[in-house]
Amino acid sequence: MLIDPRQATLLVVDIQEKLIGAMSDPQGTRARARWLLAATAELELPTVISEQYPKGLGPTLPELLAASPRAEVVEKLHFSCVAADCLPSSLLQRQQVIVCGMETHVCVLQTVLGLLGLGKQVFVVEDACDSRTPASKAAGLARMRDAGAQVVTREMVLFELMQSASHPLFRQISKTYLVGDQP
Repeated sequence: MLIDPRQATLLVVDIQEKLIGAMSDPQGTRARARWLLAATAELELPTVISEQYPKGLGPTLPELLAASPRAEVVEKLHFSCVAADCLPSSLLQRQQVIVCGMETHVCVLQTVLGLLGLGKQVFVVEDACDSRTPASKAAGLARMRDAGAQVVTREMVLFELMQSASHPLFRQISKTYLVGDQP
């Protein structure tokens, strides 16, 4: 199954100020998540950003909010966005959810399992997820794949959203996001 731009939404899970420094690749995670948010914002993909206990863990990284200014931000205390019942109807009305964030083996995993339980088609963006250890990230990704989620990369997401080189933004997206050194 391919990502369908008419049925998909992006969910960014808990990439927050006080949590990012504990990740195995904090700078890379910041850069890759920002890249994904900016590119999908250009393609006008509906986006939701979750924050786990923002009073304690701080808000979403400012550069991520700036990359996708129309994203809806939701707060939660449960590790799973589904269990927290914080996801807007705009996300739940769509059949496909593209997910990235932190930590892969906790909040991302529990959210993805919840979305699968709701019958959603879920695409986990491997290169825009992180955990405190590479082993935890790998275990989370493996469990999500085993449960039925599709594990994808940022480039896979963009090409599937555009569907064709005839897409009106293909040249612009290619020049900005797909050429040269990527984060």
